[in-house]
Amino acid sequence: MLRIAFLISGTGTNLQYIINKINEKELNCVIKMVISDNPKAIGLTKANLQGIPSYVLDKNTYGENIGDEIIKVIKDKVDLIVLGGFLSILKGEILDIYKNKIINIHPSLIPKFCGKGMYGIKVHEAVLNSGDTITGCTLHFVSPDVDMGTIILQKSLNITGEESPKTLQEKVLKEEHRCLLEGIRLISEGKV
Repeated sequence: MLRIAFLISGTGTNLQYIINKINEKELNCVIKMVISDNPKAIGLTKANLQGIPSYVLDKNTYGENIGDEIIKVIKDKVDLIVLGGFLSILKGEILDIYKNKIINIHPSLIPKFCGKGMYGIKVHEAVLNSGDTITGCTLHFVSPDVDMGTIILQKSLNITGEESPKTLQEKVLKEEHRCLLEGIRLISEGKV
């Protein structure tokens, strides 16, 4: 059974979706721990309600060395690290030790609207300002270059003329859930 560490910074909506799919037996995995770089992350409560051990590695304390601290916490306890709305940038040894074992869900169709500083509502504002008519999300392996790792899956959707950044974010989030579920399933089955 695939053992997962889920890394979050905020509400943990992707985390909750995957917890639900595991509980519904749609995914043969176990979330061994949740790690947040934000002590106020609402997603920590979601983990605690499910009895999932949670850890806070405050980005204000660890900064660019957060990857080194994550290594200490997860040491040999997980097979896959899932970044679900995790805003810290992983650097250094963690990327070597867990090469092709760290995945990130990004709210755009990479290579568009990605890289440092492109997260959350900022992505959807940029998409709408560009005039693009299609957007979506990308599940990719994490590499030293932000949002440039090998793409696992992408899901797309059409943009209507009446979208706001908020409504677009909500629509893309639904695709993120589907993409994350499918990607974790493929990895757990050894197909990626």
